[in-house]
Order: sequence, then C-alpha cells, then structure tokens
Amino acid sequence: MNAVAAPEKAGPLITVDNVNKHFGAAHVLRDVCTHFNAGEVAVIIGASGSGKSTLLRTLNRLEKHDSGRIVVDGIEVCDDLKELDALRSEVGMVFQQFNLFPHLTVLENVTLAPRRVRKTPREQADLKAMELLDRVGLKAHAHKHPFALSGGQQQRVAIARSLAMAPRVMLFDEPTSALDPEMVKEVLDVMKQLAATGMTMIVVTHEMGFAREVSDRVLFIDQGRVAQDAPPEEFFGAQRNERIRAFLGQIAN
Repeated sequence: MNAVAAPEKAGPLITVDNVNKHFGAAHVLRDVCTHFNAGEVAVIIGASGSGKSTLLRTLNRLEKHDSGRIVVDGIEVCDDLKELDALRSEVGMVFQQFNLFPHLTVLENVTLAPRRVRKTPREQADLKAMELLDRVGLKAHAHKHPFALSGGQQQRVAIARSLAMAPRVMLFDEPTSALDPEMVKEVLDVMKQLAATGMTMIVVTHEMGFAREVSDRVLFIDQGRVAQDAPPEEFFGAQRNERIRAFLGQIAN
C-alpha cells in the first residue's frame, strides 16, 4: 500500500464529472464520475474494450471527451492550447509501446522534452536525466541507442523520460503488456519505487499482484462505467459483484 501522506491541498487533484465518450455508434464512456487524490496510486482494471484506456487518455486530452468535465490540478481539460500546454506539463504518460526516438541516445531521449519545452539548459537537463536514469537502474546505458536495450530497459527509459518533465501525476497505460514475462518485474519494481516516493499514479493494468500490493484504490470499469471503486483489500477480498468475480477468476487462470 502506498503510505504517503495527505494531499498538498484540499480537494482531489483530478476530478472527472459525468464524462461521456463515443467512437461512432459505440458509447465507450458512460457518465463516468470519479476523482484521484494527490499522492495516491489508483489502478484501473477491466475487460478489453471496457473503456479503461480511453478514460486514462481523456485525462491528458489524448482522447477528447464528448461531454462532461475533467479538471486536473485546477486546469480544465479542453482544446484551449494554452490550457493544454499547461496540462501536458503536469501529466506524464507511459504507453504500452515505448515510443523512444531510435536515432537518439537514451540520454538524449530523456532530455529532449525538458530542453525543448521547458528550455532547460543542456548541462542542467543532462544532470537531471542522469539522476533519473540512475533511479531506474540505467545510468550505465545513457549513451546507448534504444535498439541496444531490452524491452524492459526501454520501458524504464520511457518512465525516466516522463519523470524528466517533473509531472504532478503519472499515467500508465498497460506499461507491461508489450513485454516478455521475464521483463515485467523490472518495470513493476521501478513503478513500486516511484509509488513509494509519493508520486500520484493512475495505472491501467492486468497485473493484479501490483494492484494488490501497491494501489490505494482499484477501479473496475465495465461497459464504460465505474462498476466498483474500492481499496484493494476490499476489492480482492470477499467480492460480492458476480461480474468482477468472474473477471478475477479469468485473470487468475
């Protein structure tokens, strides 16, 4: 469990209020209402196509919600470019695929956004990047290119790259799903360490062990709705929801 103290200020860091999203005729998110607190690790689970990744992506406007309201640290999630730039500087995201620039070294991948977006001087950006690479266990690989790294190592670089922008919240969209099984643990270990520092994290995953051990809340999304939002001990304990019991049984098998 994430044992970090109270949020920095009153009220949730992120508020989702009656959010709807359609893809054509498919109603993917249905009147979703939830919130996420600072310093909290929330895990979102659900069947494929349930809307969990779509919900995550609406939080930083990678997907536009059709109606409802999303507010991140006082910033309305909308199409206003100034507001969008402010939002993206607050929210880091790690995807299923690593999306590293193959022609850049690991160090250059991590420093690119701080230097381009925040105008951080090269020396300062390099110093911070090396600290982050050391934190994810990859300092010795700083001058290699992504093709020289394993999938797990590349995903750890992607985490360091997001942290380089000093976000207030980190979003993870099934960060281990593209990895070979033996590489999953190294990425989850880095995420556990990150959670222990008090980083606000929202994680879409099928890694139930991580959800049990690290999360403060588990949200189950079913057909575009939040079917349950509970602490992990309650969610994985005497689960009374038949749909969720069936899902957990399938995952266990």
